Amino acid sequence: MTNFGQWEPKNQRPELWSLYNTRTAIGEHLRIFPMSNWTELDVWQYIQREEIQLPELYFAHLREVVRRGDILIPVTYLTPAAAGDTIETISCRFRTVGDISCTAPVASTAKNVADIIAETAQCLFTERGATRLDDRASDAAMEQRKKEGYF
Repeated sequence: MTNFGQWEPKNQRPELWSLYNTRTAIGEHLRIFPMSNWTELDVWQYIQREEIQLPELYFAHLREVVRRGDILIPVTYLTPAAAGDTIETISCRFRTVGDISCTAPVASTAKNVADIIAETAQCLFTERGATRLDDRASDAAMEQRKKEGYF
């Protein structure tokens, strides 16, 4: 089983997706998120069923990384190794693809969608809990990114 890092639950209000208020006033609109209750496994099973082509970044490949605690940092010009870091070349993949400065790879040997499904089904850690560098910067890192226009 692949170790995706440690995950600790956050104190978060429930998201009541089954409660609908479709009344809108003139000038208002609804925001709809049809996949908001899908799990990571649901997404991968959908990708497999629909035979969706994906960038190679989602699949395991050799990459230079440094370890910082339980997270891997990709070695790039945007995320260079720091003085004293030990650079390793390991098989890894990205569970999510986003800004390289806030998304980390995970150790993995999954080379295709079926492998990723098997790996995800056994995983004990959420995608966000295993791969978000910005969450480790501070408790308010995501909110700061929103203020900066990231979303």
